[in-house]
Amino acid sequence: MNSSSQHRAFIFLLTAVSIAFVWLLLPFYGAVLWAVILAILFQPMFRRLERKLGGRRNTAAFLSVMACFFIVVIPVTLIFASLVREGASVYQRVDSGDIDFNAYLAQFQAAMPSVMRDQFGDAGLGSLSDLGDRLSSALQQGSQLIATRVLSIGQNTLQFLISTGIMLYLLFFLFRDGRSLGHQIRATAPLSDTYTHRLIEKFTAVVRATVKGNVIIAVVQGAIGGVTFWLLGIEAALLWGVLMAFLSLLPAIGSAIIWVPVAAYLLISGDYLRGGILIFVGVVVIGLVDNLLRPPLVGKETKLPDYVVLISTVGGMTLMGINGFVLGPLIAALFIVAWSLFRSEKEAEDENGARQLAPEIPFELRDR
Repeated sequence: MNSSSQHRAFIFLLTAVSIAFVWLLLPFYGAVLWAVILAILFQPMFRRLERKLGGRRNTAAFLSVMACFFIVVIPVTLIFASLVREGASVYQRVDSGDIDFNAYLAQFQAAMPSVMRDQFGDAGLGSLSDLGDRLSSALQQGSQLIATRVLSIGQNTLQFLISTGIMLYLLFFLFRDGRSLGHQIRATAPLSDTYTHRLIEKFTAVVRATVKGNVIIAVVQGAIGGVTFWLLGIEAALLWGVLMAFLSLLPAIGSAIIWVPVAAYLLISGDYLRGGILIFVGVVVIGLVDNLLRPPLVGKETKLPDYVVLISTVGGMTLMGINGFVLGPLIAALFIVAWSLFRSEKEAEDENGARQLAPEIPFELRDR
């Protein structure tokens, strides 16, 4: 067997075992993903601990994992448990009729001017009672979906604990051996050093921008909205706050899709004080959070166009669930970087080709 055949056979074997290894990791890809994300975000803290501990990487890695556990895992678990409880409570109240959206819409209709009611009917949307029936039916189906999800979450508690354990275990080794793993990836990647460095740099920048920037901004906006709802006495404040935080990840939509209808209902119902407070908080406070926090947390150099972020985030979450809000923009960013590198390479080749094809000017004519 000649050397070229052996090389092709080896490449085939390398591809096959790589695909098989990825297939083995698929059941816990979320744990692996978040271990990598936390390792990137908390790497500066690990390096400071390593320096203060005199280079003891095992101790620094253990302390960094504990910090991630108390800073990230426990708060997220508590918020998630409270959200499940509140979602189940809302479902029970909708199912029992304690929350009647038809009554809310009837009150809304009674407070509307007659001209607005006529325009509503002329728009072909039907009466508000018909809209209330449709909304109640949709919410009933959504409540059933929430109940199903709650039951599924309760049944998958063991899987959640296993995934969390795998994430923390892997995170320890990513902290301790992260630099050597990075060098090995650069050395074995089938790309030039420039391309590999550019892709890894963009990967790290997008992860930090997406998680550290967008998530912190979303949490702040959701917390402000949830606390405002709670102070104004609006039911299910935690649920609405989490939804506002989730929607804040999407540009051009944002948390306004939650607080604007509630503020409009309060104003039309005659509750001008609470409606005005909610509009002020939504426009001034929540609206300014993005402008104040995004530049120092995200940075202009890592910012993708808003339409790319919107499409990639929605598409990622549709295909991959909650992990998609990181993977979607990450794939989009790597797509843009890869094509920009390809364009730069093509332009360099065209420029070199143009130089080679350019006619040689005789020496005696160059100064004329």
